[in-house]
Amino acid sequence: MEKVLGLGNALVDIMTSLPDESVLAHLALPKGSMQLVDEVFMQKALAFTRDIPQTLAAGGSAANTINGLANLGIQTSFIGKIGTDPYGDAFETDQQNNGINPIMLKGKAESGRALALVTPDSERTFAVYLGAAIEMTPDDIRPEMFDGFSYFHIEGYLVQNQGLIRKAIEMAYAKGLKISLDMASYNVVEASREFLNEMIEKYVSIVFANEEEAKAFTGKSPEESLHIIGGLVDIAVVKLGSEGSLIKRGKEEVKVGVIKVNCIDTTGAGDLYASGFIYGLIKNLPLDKCGQIGAVLSGNVIEVLGPKMDGDRWNKVKKLVAEIESK
Repeated sequence: MEKVLGLGNALVDIMTSLPDESVLAHLALPKGSMQLVDEVFMQKALAFTRDIPQTLAAGGSAANTINGLANLGIQTSFIGKIGTDPYGDAFETDQQNNGINPIMLKGKAESGRALALVTPDSERTFAVYLGAAIEMTPDDIRPEMFDGFSYFHIEGYLVQNQGLIRKAIEMAYAKGLKISLDMASYNVVEASREFLNEMIEKYVSIVFANEEEAKAFTGKSPEESLHIIGGLVDIAVVKLGSEGSLIKRGKEEVKVGVIKVNCIDTTGAGDLYASGFIYGLIKNLPLDKCGQIGAVLSGNVIEVLGPKMDGDRWNKVKKLVAEIESK
C-alpha cells in the first residue's frame, strides 16, 4: 500500500459559531479569508469571543488531509512543529489516536492556534497565530523523512516560509514522490503567485484549488483556470463549492457533483476532499470516482462543527466510499 506524508502548520483549531457577522467587522477580518495574526491580536480576539461557544480540534490544512487519509486506512505521517504546552500535546495525541505517525518537531513559542469564526451561512474566516509552527526551518527537513512514501502533500499556507517549501518539495521530488499542493487561501495565493507558479511548474503533480484561489492564481474563470493549471501539472482540481468540482488530467476532463447535505460548517471541506481524491488515486480509480470520494468526505465533514468526524460518521463515510469503489 502506498504511504502519504504531509507537511504543514500544526495548529489547534478553536471553532467558534458566530450569531452574525459583527465579530468579523469588529476584528477587521475579511469574511472567508485567512489572516495571519500575532499573539497580541489572538489574545484580543479570544477575549472578544470568550462568551461564544467554542470547541477545540487539532487542525491545519495538510494535517486535516492526512487525518482523512488515515481514517480511510492509508498509512500516513505528518511533519509539523509544536510548542511544549497543552495545545501541542493535544495535537500530537490527536494524530496518534487517528492512526497517524506524527513527526513532531519542538519549537520555542507556544503551539499555533487558528481561531475559526463560522458565520450563520457556514462560511469560515480564520485568524491564525502560527506560534511554534512558524519556527519550522529548512534545516528541520531531512532526506530520510521521505523514505518509504509515495505521495507528499503540502499546504499553501506554508508560503510564508518559501525556503522551507522549496527544500521539502525538492527533496520529495528527488526521492520520486508525487507531490500534491493545496493552494490554501486566495489571499495567500495573491501574495505568493510567482513563487507558487515556479514550484508548481517544476515539481508538483497535483494541485487543489477552489474557484477563488484559482482566480487569484490565473485571473480567469474556473474553467479557464482548470486548463491553465492543468497545463502545468499532471492533475488539476478546481473546487466549486456546492457546484461540485472540475478535474483535468491531460486531455481528460470530468465534472463531479456534490452529495446532498445539511451544511453546518465548511471548515475542512477542501482538506477532506483532497483526502478522498488522493485515496482514489492510490486505489487506481478513475478520475470521476476520485472526485466522488472527495465529495463524500467533504460533504460529510461540513455537517459537523470543525474538521474532525467521529467514529460513527467515519463508518458511514467508509461504507459510501466502498460503494463507489465497487461500482
